[in-house]
Amino acid sequence: MNVLYLDCGMGAAGDMLTAALLELLPDPDGFVARLNGLGLPGVAFRWEKSVKCGIAGTHVSVLVHGEKEDDAMHHGHDHVHEHHHDHEHEHDDHHHHDHDHHHSGMHDIEHLVRDHLSLPEKVREDILAVYGLIAQAESHAHGVPVQEIHFHEVGTLDAVADVTAVCLLMAELAPDQVVVSPVHVGSGQVQCAHGILPVPAPATAYILRDVPIYGGAVKGELCTPTGAAILKHFASRFGDMPPMRVQAIGYGMGKRDFQTANCVRAMLGQAEDGTDRMLELSCNVDDMTAEAVGFAMERLLEAGARDVYTVPIGMKKSRPGTLLRVICPEQDREKMLALLFRHTSTLGVREALTRRYVLDRRTETADTPCGPVRRKVSSGYGVTRVKYEYDDLARIARERDISLEDAEKLLEAL
Repeated sequence: MNVLYLDCGMGAAGDMLTAALLELLPDPDGFVARLNGLGLPGVAFRWEKSVKCGIAGTHVSVLVHGEKEDDAMHHGHDHVHEHHHDHEHEHDDHHHHDHDHHHSGMHDIEHLVRDHLSLPEKVREDILAVYGLIAQAESHAHGVPVQEIHFHEVGTLDAVADVTAVCLLMAELAPDQVVVSPVHVGSGQVQCAHGILPVPAPATAYILRDVPIYGGAVKGELCTPTGAAILKHFASRFGDMPPMRVQAIGYGMGKRDFQTANCVRAMLGQAEDGTDRMLELSCNVDDMTAEAVGFAMERLLEAGARDVYTVPIGMKKSRPGTLLRVICPEQDREKMLALLFRHTSTLGVREALTRRYVLDRRTETADTPCGPVRRKVSSGYGVTRVKYEYDDLARIARERDISLEDAEKLLEAL
């Protein structure tokens, strides 16, 4: 099983996570070129080598219309309309902001992501889910409905760039499991234009509910709302690094210097024994429509279930019914139970602990005359399987007006 471990001992921000994941790729230049070709208006990604406390890593920056925005402008509570901050952020220098740019809401973000960016649908959904977490946190922190939350225009592009980069990197790396360390949020207070806020900032604290966090001697805001939302969305669980054979390590550097290396460390590898401890959660229903069962399955899969399936069964009084079974990691028990009770008519759920044996999996990207094409390679137990990514096959089939089968044959012949 392909495992990604994120060490957030110095917090997390969108640019640091981008840089850490970028270092895991064999061709970072090529990936940054892809980012710059997405169509984000006026946005340019830059990456450079950086050294913190003697450790070499990568720093990523985003230019919007040639201007580098202060991180305080685009991470979290400082997005909100009429909340311009004079903010010393942990990952950038102290700047004053008094901009007269336009502002946009969640509907504008969705329009930009869905209608203007050339992205796989799964990546679009990930971006909007991360931004949704930020908007909900801002809504709670400022006491206004989500639809009334407005984001600073230039800061919004910067933040969308960060989130888009991480979501694309996650799709490229395709980890089967993402484990995140307890998150260091920093300590003290942060000065903003309209007052002093505690660390973690209200939006960050709201996003990181039910997540293990801690403070410490480092004064300042180490985890931004954007970083928190990315971690919350992608984490399979939070905790210690699992037993794994590490194959690649990336260091994503922040801008400021501390006594401790200011970085996120990403470690990509294989689970040591090739097995997972999984839960099987099962329930029987006989009074739900097929549409309702299908909707419940969709919600469970969206929440991270490894598999969801149904089996026709006979129930009391000879009534036909449906067995709904969910395969999920142990740490997702409560989340899956809540979804089962919310979206099905069951009165009880059974649990069984099981062990899953898996093939080692990785994703490769090849440059072809048809464009970049990803394929999943699975191996172990004496077998090897190769499967092209559906989104890439579908793109080729549409572009050439051929079937999926013919698109696969075309790639095999190259």
